[in-house]
Amino acid sequence: MASWITVADDSDFSLRNLPYGVFSSADAGPRIGVAIGESVLDLKTLASEHVFDDLDFDSTTLQERNLNAFAALGRDATSRVRRRLQQLLDKDTDLGSVLRDNHERREKCFLPLNSVTMHLPVAVHDYTDYFIGLYHAQNSADFLKKGSDITQLIPSFWDAPAAYHGRASSVIVSGTPVHRPKGQSRVNGKTVSGLCQKLDFEVEFAAVIGKSDELGNEIDVDKAEDHIFGFVLLNDWSARDFQQNEFTAFTSKNFATSISPWIVPFEALEPFRTSPTEGGRALPDYLTQKETNSAYDIPIQARLEVASQKYQASNCNTKHVVFSFAQMIAHHTRGGCPLRPGNLLATGTMSGPTRPEQGCFLELSRVGAEPYEMAAVNSPERKLTRTFLEDGDIVEFTCQVRSSDGSGNVGFGSCRGEVLPGK
Repeated sequence: MASWITVADDSDFSLRNLPYGVFSSADAGPRIGVAIGESVLDLKTLASEHVFDDLDFDSTTLQERNLNAFAALGRDATSRVRRRLQQLLDKDTDLGSVLRDNHERREKCFLPLNSVTMHLPVAVHDYTDYFIGLYHAQNSADFLKKGSDITQLIPSFWDAPAAYHGRASSVIVSGTPVHRPKGQSRVNGKTVSGLCQKLDFEVEFAAVIGKSDELGNEIDVDKAEDHIFGFVLLNDWSARDFQQNEFTAFTSKNFATSISPWIVPFEALEPFRTSPTEGGRALPDYLTQKETNSAYDIPIQARLEVASQKYQASNCNTKHVVFSFAQMIAHHTRGGCPLRPGNLLATGTMSGPTRPEQGCFLELSRVGAEPYEMAAVNSPERKLTRTFLEDGDIVEFTCQVRSSDGSGNVGFGSCRGEVLPGK
């Protein structure tokens, strides 16, 4: 499978990917598109020209200002659209003439990626952040609880996906700067109010919900994946000094959560499935999933950019989880909580077994006790040391995996944000 559009070998956006996003240009407001190579394909224009009329779905959903209505159609419909897009862009299909050989339409539908502004791809009405990363949980126990066993941190860690409800109103698209937040911390036993002194990033992976469900229903674990539209990279910015002073995550987490601008479709990640970490425990029936390869083997790089120089902070992977997204959904809805299109379900920090694989400064710097040294990406002899984030630091997550047949990469673009001084 190869596109007639030029796609560089190192591009995130091959024909195997076709991630969805929302963009605007100098002459038009937010609209839905897909990324292919160095271009964005305008789906609003394609839909208005009746290119999808034979696919038996509501094509007006592609003319909206976000992806919620389209995602809500469910995977049967969105998969048909994805296949049609691949046919339109594949150099070896008969449908190439619909776009490739129609110069006027091509001029209207393709824009250079570097000429557009990206927006939140969905309206996020609810956001749930889980705590299912094995090594992050273990490190949190070790560093924050002074060597306590993980079961003392969360007794149910191996029994059900633990989570907290995040703040949807502060979910922001990649590129949006983050001001250092204000809040309360505790110093020498006394409450101190002021700017965060221990600002952190967290490397996370998140599912975007498409198909909804009704209040009072629970979603069967073996049907739960039907409710997933796609996936994004996510940075759960964290104020560690506030977090240590709070009973549960509140102001330490509610000031900003960044996501990548492109939603990678569910189907694009099928080749990268793997098994979650087994805990050697019997799960209740509602969490017992028939699909054993229900997690994903996706590497995520975290880098800091300082004075235009990038430094390698960590190399994480989404495979170090003890529950799948299907199990997260099943547990989330067990009591009848409905899901809505655009809901975000995040994994929590995706740390690995070694220090360079740990996905936040809380772990990398041992809660600030051991400053962490990073090497410059293109000049390894240059070093940068951090305990937590400083003003002016730019945090960037990237990810790229290649199909086993070598036909193209699947990536998310970048999840990026600059730390600005507190207001």
